[in-house]
Amino acid sequence: MRKLISVAVMSVMALACFPAMAEMKIAVLDYQMALLESDDAKKYSADAEKKFGTQLQRLRNLEAEAKRLQERMQRDGEKLSQTELEKLELEFRQKAREFQTQSKELNESKAAADREMLDSLKPKLDKAVENVLNSGNYDLVIDRSAVVDVKPEFDITRQVIERLNR
Repeated sequence: MRKLISVAVMSVMALACFPAMAEMKIAVLDYQMALLESDDAKKYSADAEKKFGTQLQRLRNLEAEAKRLQERMQRDGEKLSQTELEKLELEFRQKAREFQTQSKELNESKAAADREMLDSLKPKLDKAVENVLNSGNYDLVIDRSAVVDVKPEFDITRQVIERLNR
């Protein structure tokens, strides 16, 4: 009997919560998409491509040279003298080392530039998010990565991007 009364009381309490939940205003925000789709991020991406383009091209050239050397060693290795083969192997190792060094430098430079851009853009993005949240009077905002599926009317990401681009 006590069990039945407990279940009845819990059911009534659960039903009483539904009207309050029905009035809750919920939104979903893809913070990363808002950041990457902003005009500032797109401009940064184009600028970074120009800034790091020559280094990237040098890396591609080094990679092509190393592949060419490796293919030559595999193709002509038996025909070459020991001295020529050692010379090719040394040249290949030098290209590979140079590739690794330049690749590491490029990655570090790009990561530093990315961090700098994020540091400058984050306050603007936070302000845009705050403005959209305040104007929409939302009770709960959930990160898009935590949601399996959402109806478009609950996703405020585009609103945040538009606010950020103003």
